[in-house]
Amino acid sequence: MTGDTPAPAAMRNEYAADRGLSEADLAGDWHAQFARWFADAVAFGLPEPNAMVVGTADAAGRPSGRTVLLKGFSPDGFVFFTNHASRKGTEAAANPYASLVFPWFPMQRQVVVAGTVQEVPRAETEAYFATRPRASQLGAWASPQSQVIPDRAALEARFREAAERFADDAPIPAPPHWGGLRVRPDSVEFWQGHAGRLHDRLRFRRTDAGDWIVERLAP
Repeated sequence: MTGDTPAPAAMRNEYAADRGLSEADLAGDWHAQFARWFADAVAFGLPEPNAMVVGTADAAGRPSGRTVLLKGFSPDGFVFFTNHASRKGTEAAANPYASLVFPWFPMQRQVVVAGTVQEVPRAETEAYFATRPRASQLGAWASPQSQVIPDRAALEARFREAAERFADDAPIPAPPHWGGLRVRPDSVEFWQGHAGRLHDRLRFRRTDAGDWIVERLAP
């Protein structure tokens, strides 16, 4: 530690011994298990339980990550929305694979997803966009996401321009460069903290034949 800076290596929280995850605890498929744990996270009162870290990589394999809000999940995968010209959008187009991490630390749980990325149908994007608050809709038009801008004033000026453009209170359409991405999982790992760092890690994995199997991973 230097001065008043805490030392990360000295930080330890012991995990509970009574919160294990056994194969018998799992639902019959990853989607039902995720739905169960997501409901638990909501009931627990976690702030933004739908927040997830999205990892992508460019065509050269250089990775990047950021926190994004999950907007839907089904047996087909996990959906979020973004500017397709953003860093994650361009990386997903060039290298259509992604990972997702749901860091539910207060519950000593996390879910880790890996899979392929595909754009959602345009009708799905437009239906979701119509539910967004108007300021968020304007922001999607105003922000050249991930691009360098000179200052905050420039961004606010673009927002005012968008507000003037759609000043008649008519429905705002989804920008053509904005839409949904679906991560179709090849694996979904459910991680439960356990005492002595002997955490439980159970993974649903899609085989080459298209079947799903459950595997236990060492912590």
